Amino acid sequence: MTGEARSAPEQLAVSRDRRRLTLRYADGTSHELTAEMLRVLSPSAEVQGHSPEQRVTVAGKREVAISDVRPIGHYAVRIVFDDGHDSGLYTWPYLDRLGTERDTLWNAHLADLEAKGLSR
Repeated sequence: MTGEARSAPEQLAVSRDRRRLTLRYADGTSHELTAEMLRVLSPSAEVQGHSPEQRVTVAGKREVAISDVRPIGHYAVRIVFDDGHDSGLYTWPYLDRLGTERDTLWNAHLADLEAKGLSR
């Protein structure tokens, strides 16, 4: 869906182990996102900062799990993690971007961790 805002998925499911979130759309597209990726790339100001220079590299979240997923109107969900983080509002277009650009975004995060001497 390049160039278009993705609407809400038809199905949003958390895996039994609480470490993956699956989104399924009406057009047959689906994305599976790990809890770790969702946590370290949270759209919250705590992680993203208020400018690119303020972005925080989050480390040590390999074992994080999803505690809850709460709808926010018709445009987003709040994902609550077992480490207490719950301030990110994951809009449908943002979740779609995480799914469609998953490898690129994840590899950039791993490179950032390595450059800063941090571990997952």
